[in-house]
Amino acid sequence: MRLSDFDFPFDESLIAPYPVNPRDHARLLIVPRNRDAAFRHAQVKDLPTLLQSGDVVVLNDTKVMPARLSGMKRSGGGKVEALLVRPIEDTTWEVLLKGHVRVGQIIQFQDEATAEVIERSRERTVVRIQTRGTVKDLLDSIGEMPLPPYIKRPADERDNTSYQTVFARTEGAVAAPTAGLHFTEALLETLQRKRIQLTTITLHVGPGTFRPVIVDNVHDHRMDAEWFEISEETATCLNAAKAEGRRIIAVGTTSVRTLESAVREAGAIQPGHGETRLFITPGFQFQMVDALLTNFHLPRTTLLMLVSAFAGLDHVRAAYEEAVKTRYRLYSYGDAMLIQ
Repeated sequence: MRLSDFDFPFDESLIAPYPVNPRDHARLLIVPRNRDAAFRHAQVKDLPTLLQSGDVVVLNDTKVMPARLSGMKRSGGGKVEALLVRPIEDTTWEVLLKGHVRVGQIIQFQDEATAEVIERSRERTVVRIQTRGTVKDLLDSIGEMPLPPYIKRPADERDNTSYQTVFARTEGAVAAPTAGLHFTEALLETLQRKRIQLTTITLHVGPGTFRPVIVDNVHDHRMDAEWFEISEETATCLNAAKAEGRRIIAVGTTSVRTLESAVREAGAIQPGHGETRLFITPGFQFQMVDALLTNFHLPRTTLLMLVSAFAGLDHVRAAYEEAVKTRYRLYSYGDAMLIQ
């Protein structure tokens, strides 16, 4: 498939700079997988009436790190922005740097914290951080939430809460699993009262979520590795649901990729942890996911390719046309759609 196949309707004025409040009042476009059925409009808070008793809703409980640091090059100055991606050792981190630097460069952050560039290549950049406490202490003190680049404003205090799901547990992501941002504690409780099961997986969203696809043949694109984990409890829950013919509802593309990465030959989920580079494009055969709650994604992205694989390219394009026409808010802080 060609990259141009994923040029979807887009209106820059619809990009949401902030989420709605309350979170679950975001609009929800109902996209039936039966293409003869019409699109419908609801709100996320209506999920308890839209899902079925016995459904299993899968949430990604990753927690976003305040991973963006602003600094200056020591001797000579010059601004540098560092996004801490993943630890290699306690004080050695893979990072994304914005600014011209080379191996040996020292970057000065606030107080006495510094980072020395010890590896710089096309594949990755690695720094060694020196700080009084731990790197986590440093991030908690001066780090900013890594809002996606299409949100044209600096992160502020509100984002520390808004850009985090209410069920976030395991820190390690540099971007939020945005479909999960719509849930409130009250909504989760209502779903459970309706006998809709909730379970969690973890996938630490990496910087590849921002990385554009630049190859014309999309199958030549290589996904970044992302760490995931599925507990014994979650695997047992999901495998029982499948055996009993109950639906698996994935909240977000990260949940989809985690579940489909962990399916074994017998069609069952294998508990454990590891890394996934699974790249889902139209033609992919889904084995675990029966319905998907997802936000609206940028054109030409791997996220949009996954959604198109799940619901059909033309059908998803029609859904996006409907969303733009009816002024849905787009992207990370925007509205959502339920494909079922």
